[in-house]
Amino acid sequence: MNELVKSLPSPTLPGLHLPCVDAHKGWLFKWTNYLKGYQRRWFVLSNGLLSYYRTQAEMAHTCRGTIPLATAHIEVGDTCHLVLTSGGRSYHLKATSEGECQKWVSALQQAKSNATLLMHHSDDSGDEAPVHQEDRTLTQGVLKTLASKLDDLSTCNELIGKHGAALQRSLSELEDLRASTDSTDKVKAVNERATLFRITSNAMINACRDFVDVAESHSRRWQKALQHEREQRHHLEETIEQLAKQHNSLERAWRENPTSYTGVERSQEGDASDENDEAEFFDAMEDSPAFITVTATGNIEHKRSGSNQSMMSGGLPNDWTHNENDTSGTNHMQLQRTRRSRIPDKPNYSLNLWSIMKNCIGKDLSKIPMPVNFNEPLSMLQRLTEDLEYSELLDRAARCDSPLEQMCLVAAFSVSSYSTTVHRTAKPFNPLLGETYELDRLEEYGYRSICEQVSHHPPAAAHHVTSQRGWTLWQHITIDSKFRGKYISVVPLGNIHLQFHSSGNHYVWSKVTSTVHNIIVGKLWIDQSGDIDIVNTTTKDTCRLKFSPYSYFSREVPRKVTGVVEDREGTAHYILSGTWDDKMESAKIVDSSQGCGGSEGKQKTVYQTLPPKLLWKKYPLPENAENMHFFSTLALTLNEPEEGVAPTDSRLRPDQRLMEAGLWDEANSQKQRLEERQRLERKRREAQANQALEEGQDIEGYQPLWFEKRTDETGESSFIYKGGYWEAKDRQDWSHCPQIF
Repeated sequence: MNELVKSLPSPTLPGLHLPCVDAHKGWLFKWTNYLKGYQRRWFVLSNGLLSYYRTQAEMAHTCRGTIPLATAHIEVGDTCHLVLTSGGRSYHLKATSEGECQKWVSALQQAKSNATLLMHHSDDSGDEAPVHQEDRTLTQGVLKTLASKLDDLSTCNELIGKHGAALQRSLSELEDLRASTDSTDKVKAVNERATLFRITSNAMINACRDFVDVAESHSRRWQKALQHEREQRHHLEETIEQLAKQHNSLERAWRENPTSYTGVERSQEGDASDENDEAEFFDAMEDSPAFITVTATGNIEHKRSGSNQSMMSGGLPNDWTHNENDTSGTNHMQLQRTRRSRIPDKPNYSLNLWSIMKNCIGKDLSKIPMPVNFNEPLSMLQRLTEDLEYSELLDRAARCDSPLEQMCLVAAFSVSSYSTTVHRTAKPFNPLLGETYELDRLEEYGYRSICEQVSHHPPAAAHHVTSQRGWTLWQHITIDSKFRGKYISVVPLGNIHLQFHSSGNHYVWSKVTSTVHNIIVGKLWIDQSGDIDIVNTTTKDTCRLKFSPYSYFSREVPRKVTGVVEDREGTAHYILSGTWDDKMESAKIVDSSQGCGGSEGKQKTVYQTLPPKLLWKKYPLPENAENMHFFSTLALTLNEPEEGVAPTDSRLRPDQRLMEAGLWDEANSQKQRLEERQRLERKRREAQANQALEEGQDIEGYQPLWFEKRTDETGESSFIYKGGYWEAKDRQDWSHCPQIF
């Protein structure tokens, strides 16, 4: 249980001013067990608490353990060893040198002294302070008393069972011997056993009364202490939330005008210790190339060379790398039209998801009727359109002369589409059959996008995007979603196609599996896992991206994505690495060699690369995003009313519009109305089909309005845009559109 405790800073007590000297962090070796011995851990000493993590990156989400120093005993051993004893448990630690050990001992002793003063101060601060040492002693005594009473209850319970059985036997014997001359002795035995049973029962009742009296006499004190802890936790959560908002505002201000913040630099290298938890100690030269080991399964290990080597030629062109200061051609450019930057705050409606979904285990998620409480005010068509959040990556790729460099940017684009989902655990609205969604951004970003729901069971959507900046993208996606009790898995089926106009390069890839965890209990969180194989069907270049699933026991960076770009001959040219919620980098391979055999006899290849270059970096979320469904800047504008759109556009869907306005009860009524109308329409089509079948007539199934089914050059059968939508919009001729809302 101690491994799951997350440390939070203690609030400063009024009237007590301590020097801020107990903040210390660094690597120490911690004894784990006889099988693994000492393992390197990242220790952080703050506010009288010593917390440890497997890596520095884990500080953002997972604490492996916390040691309170106020009641801990610090013992210094030989050869850089020290032992901390707290709560009956000993922690054996080892530093890398005598000097490092002495620094830790001094910091720990000072932190212990400060924590002790804090505890004594809380003892004198009255009822408002947390439970102090005297209360702890009293609590331990009460717990011992309750334990003793429980033992008494257990003993009485056994005696009652024993005497009750004996009494039952005596009564049976008395019944058999009612007419016998031995009845007097039997009656006497029954009376004795009844007396024992009555005595034992009285003892049981008295023990229960004592237990209840002790518990009631101390319940008020415990409730008061619990309430104080809740208030402190709430205060800390508010403080952390405020700090996060301030950090977000500062980062946004820096992005808007980075030149005014002198002395602030963005590091792209990262700390090597974030990914390497082995007992290796070495210093990497600033300009030294990275050694990246790729196993046969695609796992990538990063190491640094100890030699100094200047950057080799042949890297990526300057305009291909991400430029933080140049906003021209990106989605941060000054828009000609002012789009909205906020929506009404999400109401705080509580509803038990498990009470609705417990009878739906194993069913298709799209067939489970759920209230809008578990939705976000966007449809699945709009979520598909969100893939264009970082369309400037494709604009840059269209200007690339090298197909391999172009592949790197396409891979970064495929990863970027998941960055908006990291906090988005709500379910988008299932589109109605025939529902459409357009996004016209010709003036701002040079593209037009149109989506249509082409099938309802199974749910399938077709999407087509044309850009004036040299590319066209289309996809036909079918969603296969299953509820598994503890989690929901969403598996998109179908391929995404991308073609560049000047070179004719045609890329094809598919999406990975999305999983929403903690459906039964706990905070919902989402993970992406699986592989993406990107193929340039024109040049036969390939890229395999591996999305590593999150594991509590893994040493990997959370949400890690790695990949290798290879040409048609299978020769690797670029290494890709990053996380799907933050950024992606590429490193050009300059040399490769065969390494020693890996685990399980697998052959390893060692790649020597140039320093990595930033391909893509996630934009910060808008201010107050946590109250606006964690929508990105683009997502906030997707449901903004537009003039002249088709009557089937998702912006006009009434339940979705009401939910965005915070009218959830009215939205639920509209949602039920639309779903019932769709069911009746489906039954009507089925009846027509059955009647035509009986009459021997040929009848076509449902035909989408703007897409048609074709077989493309790859042999795949999918729905392709047949044209006509934007022309109909120019004429404002929507006479062929069904009335679905």
